Amino acid sequence: MSDSNEIRDAVRRRYAAAARRALEVEPASCCPPGCCGDAGADTTDVYGSAEKDVISRDLYAADEMSQVPEAAVLASLGCGNPAALAELRPGEVVLDLGSGGGIDVLLSARRVGPAGMAYGVDMTDEMLYLARRNQREAGISNAEFLKGSIEDIPLPDGSVDVIISNCVINLSTDKDRVLREAFRVLRPGGRFAVSDVVVQGRIPEAVPRSIEAWVGCLAGALHEEEYGRKLRAVGFTDIEVDIARVYGAQDLQELDRAFGVEVVESWLAEGRFCSAFIRARRPI
Repeated sequence: MSDSNEIRDAVRRRYAAAARRALEVEPASCCPPGCCGDAGADTTDVYGSAEKDVISRDLYAADEMSQVPEAAVLASLGCGNPAALAELRPGEVVLDLGSGGGIDVLLSARRVGPAGMAYGVDMTDEMLYLARRNQREAGISNAEFLKGSIEDIPLPDGSVDVIISNCVINLSTDKDRVLREAFRVLRPGGRFAVSDVVVQGRIPEAVPRSIEAWVGCLAGALHEEEYGRKLRAVGFTDIEVDIARVYGAQDLQELDRAFGVEVVESWLAEGRFCSAFIRARRPI
C-alpha cells in the first residue's frame, strides 16, 4: 500500500483543486442549478476531466440543486445522496464526514429545520472556505463547518443523531479509526447512513498500491462484506449495505482518463466497483 501521508496529501490536493475550480466558475444564467437543462449534464469543462460524470452524475434532483448555490453542486464529488436516504427528521443533529463544498450539509440543514443542526468536518482549507461561502449565500444559519479529519472528529461524545458521508470514508487509510470515531460521537440509537464505493469479488493486488487509484476512489474501497465486519467490530448493529450502482467497463475507462489509473476490462471478470448506501445504528 502507498504511504498514508502520501495518500492524504494527494487527496487534499485533489479536493483543493476542485474547490478552486468551483470558485472560479460563474453561473451561466440567473436560473437555479438544474432548472435550465439536464441535471446530469457533462461537467468536464469544470473539472478538466470526466470525473464528475463517472462517479457523481445524476445524484441530486433538480429541486434539491435549486436549494443550494451552484458552486456547492459543482464541487460535489460524491457517489450518492445520503442526505436524502438518511430519512432526516426535524430537530436532529447531523454530521457529514468530509463535507467538501457543503452540498449535503446544506441539504441536511434544511431537512432538520431550525430546531436541528448540521455539521460538516473537512481537512481542506479551500473546501471549508467554499462551504462557508455557500452557506452564507444560501442564508442557512443552522449549519457549521469544522476544520478536522474524519479520523479525529472535533465533536464531543454522543453529540449527534445521524452521521452521513458521501464517498469519503473510502479515501481514509485508517477506516477502523473513522468508524470508531463515528460510533463515539453518535448518541445511543443514533444512525450511520453513508454513501461510499465498495468492492464485490476481488480486485488486482496492484490497485491498492496506486496513488491515482486512491484519489480516484478505487484503491481504498472496502469489500462490501468487510465494511459490515468493521462496523460490527466497532459495535454497530442493524447493518445494511445496499448496492446503488455498479460501475461497468465504460465507467472504468472514464476513470482511467480522469485520473491516469491503469484500468483494464479484465478486472470485471473477478470483481467490480459499486456505489452503495451503508446503514447501521449505535445500540441504545
